[in-house]
Amino acid sequence: MDVKDCNEKRLKALHNIISEGVHRVDNIEEGVKSLFIAVMNPEDQEAVLAKGSFIDRIEFIEIPYVMEVPVEAEIYRKIFGKNIDANFLPRVLDNFARVIISTRVYPESKAIQEWIKDPGKYKKYCDEKCLLLKMSIYEGIIPTWLSDEDRQNFNARRRRNIINEGDQEGKSGITGRDSIKIFSNFFSQYGTKNRLITMADLGFFFRKKIDKIYQNQIPEKFIESLLRLYNYTVLQEVKEALYYYNHDRVSRDIQHYLFAINFEQGITVKCSFTGEEIEVTEHFLKSIENFLLGAEVDENRRTAFRKETQEEYASQTLTKEIRIDNLPITSATLYQKLLKMYTWSLKEMVLEPFLDNENFRNAIKAYGTEEFKTYDKKIQNDVAFLLANLEKKFGYTERSAKEVCIYVIDHNLAKNFKK
Repeated sequence: MDVKDCNEKRLKALHNIISEGVHRVDNIEEGVKSLFIAVMNPEDQEAVLAKGSFIDRIEFIEIPYVMEVPVEAEIYRKIFGKNIDANFLPRVLDNFARVIISTRVYPESKAIQEWIKDPGKYKKYCDEKCLLLKMSIYEGIIPTWLSDEDRQNFNARRRRNIINEGDQEGKSGITGRDSIKIFSNFFSQYGTKNRLITMADLGFFFRKKIDKIYQNQIPEKFIESLLRLYNYTVLQEVKEALYYYNHDRVSRDIQHYLFAINFEQGITVKCSFTGEEIEVTEHFLKSIENFLLGAEVDENRRTAFRKETQEEYASQTLTKEIRIDNLPITSATLYQKLLKMYTWSLKEMVLEPFLDNENFRNAIKAYGTEEFKTYDKKIQNDVAFLLANLEKKFGYTERSAKEVCIYVIDHNLAKNFKK
């Protein structure tokens, strides 16, 4: 039995019976040969320690609190019903679990410090102690916002060290029982049927609505960092959902660029890769470099990039991979590198045509109504494509997809995370 409330008296009564080996009922005595086991949380042990005879009969078994976000969230579903997700915008329930787990994670990590030399560069996505990064690794997820250098440096030894640290955590912080009580309080306040629970609700609740004893356990500025990570995540989801990738066009642009940088400007040449004619001009080269480097790149960087690319093409791509290894240009290392840069840039800029378009925002709100049919056909197609992809790729409902799109636009998240 769990030693809580009236069970405390039952424990003492049963202990006396078993210790004496006799159970008395009125004038009748009956011999007892039983093994009795009571289970309690460490904070409840005062219920028995006051009685000296218990002390040498206590066995401590360390069972840490939950440290994985999906497991913590699943506990809430088990207790309050799997349908609770319908009351939340996607990611918010998991973020509630992250706040709880943040109180159980050690604030300092030698393994993280040895790996991430400058955590400040991730302040848009992570807290200064990298607790959010640790939680991702505990789930087996490597965040997309990590730099290529840090991603490459995340070897098996570093992963093992972080996981080993996690095995020692979960011994303090908000308990499992208290987390359920806190969630019950939160859900009773915000889980109404006429609105979805948002990150604003979560932030206000943990800052203003819970007892100070719990507030003080949450790491400083953690909730602000969690909101920034949420903003980044939903922005990437909206970009991914709106992104339409025309592979043939992108491939043709890269092949033309790699061919054209080997010629003087002002001439027209026939690309040996595509068979199409190219007029080699500064405008043509810049139009493709804007996708590879960004439109705001300075001229020195643009010139250096063009020179480096031409040299790699001449020394590696053409002489070795194409002529010796007999590879097609689309299998060359340089082509693949430029393809990755180009497609990443396309995805980053996908929202720009819509950010200042009030009709696009209004069409999202009107989706599913007769008013939606009054908008331009292209806007109708873009909005329908966006919302359908959010549902298909990221598990949104039509209602939550509309809300998160309006949130991304109104909070100008694309500008906030522009690199």
